[in-house]
Parts: sequence; structure tokens; C-alpha cells
Amino acid sequence: MMAVRERFDYDLQELQKKLIEIGNFAVEALHRSVEALETQNIELALEIIDDDNQADILYEEINDLAILLIAKQQPVAIDLRRIIVAIKIATDIERIADFGVNIAKSTIRIGSEPLIKPIEHIKEMYEISTEMLRLSLEAFTDEDIAKAKKVADMDDQVDDLYGETIKELLQINLQKPEYLPQITQLSFVCRYLERAADHVTNISEHIFYLVKGRQYDLNN
Repeated sequence: MMAVRERFDYDLQELQKKLIEIGNFAVEALHRSVEALETQNIELALEIIDDDNQADILYEEINDLAILLIAKQQPVAIDLRRIIVAIKIATDIERIADFGVNIAKSTIRIGSEPLIKPIEHIKEMYEISTEMLRLSLEAFTDEDIAKAKKVADMDDQVDDLYGETIKELLQINLQKPEYLPQITQLSFVCRYLERAADHVTNISEHIFYLVKGRQYDLNN
């Protein structure tokens, strides 16, 4: 029979694997949603919405395994923090996957109307956000707070791009008010990506809590 500690370590690793899985799903959801927007691919946008239940299932599995671990093993100190942090990170990642769905819905609302401008800044925001998420998952696996801090610092780049893009969209609205519905949807897309980066910053804060045992605010 597997020793109690070995079983606990095995289950913790399973929890970590599921977190990486839901993280990869969220990265892919954002990638596909931005691609659907750029190519105005309504079919792909609909697929993204349909696939979202996979993130919900993974999220439930992570929660169930975490609760089971706490109930059966009654962990303390850093072991307990690992489980609590896994639940918190899963919650943030599940929200990020939801933003992919929201972007897909905006793509459907814009429809086949030609895009008023190239979405280069939106793509940049997406690239930085997903790189942040990849790095944050590495930081969690390695319990590396230097990497977690780097992730939080990258959030400023997304905030700057968000501000810049919203200004541009408002400027276009002054010149072409007939495009207001599309401008509104593109503004929403920017907001979803900015919020995704905020959720990744939350993940960095959870990693600081895991390693240091106290809460840190990395948004300042």
C-alpha cells in the first residue's frame, strides 16, 4: 500500500497537473478568440463558446480534489497553503477562460462588418497576457517568487496598451459615430484582456502567499 505521505504527494501532483491543464486551456481559448476576431470567423467564435464547459469541468475537478485532500489528509502549514492556492489560482484561470468566451461573443456581435482598424494593440495585449499566464504557472510549479514578481510587472504593459487603444477607439468614434456598435465591442475586448492580465497578477500574489505565508499586493 502507498504510504500516507506518498499518497498525499501524488494527489498534490495531480492537482498541479490539472491546474496546468486548465491554464493551457485558458491560453488556447484566448488565442482562438483573438484569431476569430481578427479573421471575423463566426464559426470559430461559436466553437469557443461551446468548448467552454471543458474549463468548467476542470475547475470542478480541481475543487473536488482539493476539498478531498483537505478532508482526508488534514494538511498544515505549506501543504495546506498549496491546496488553498491551487483553488484560488483555478478560480482566476476559469475567469480568464470566460474572457475568451466574451471575446468570441463580441466577435459574433461585430459580425462581418469590416473592422474599423487593425487589431495590433489587441493582439499585443493578448500576447503579453498569455505569456504572463504561462510564466505564472511556471512560477507556481517552481515556487519561484522572482518569476511571479516579473509576471506582475508585465501587467503595466497591458494597462498602457489598454489606455492607448481605448483613446484611439474614442477618437475614431468622433470621426465615424456610425461605427459606435463595433467600437463598443472592441472596447469590451480590450477590457476583457486587461482584466485577464489582472487575474494573472492575482495568481502571482497567490504564489507569494504560498512561499512567504502572507498576502502581498502586487498591483501597486
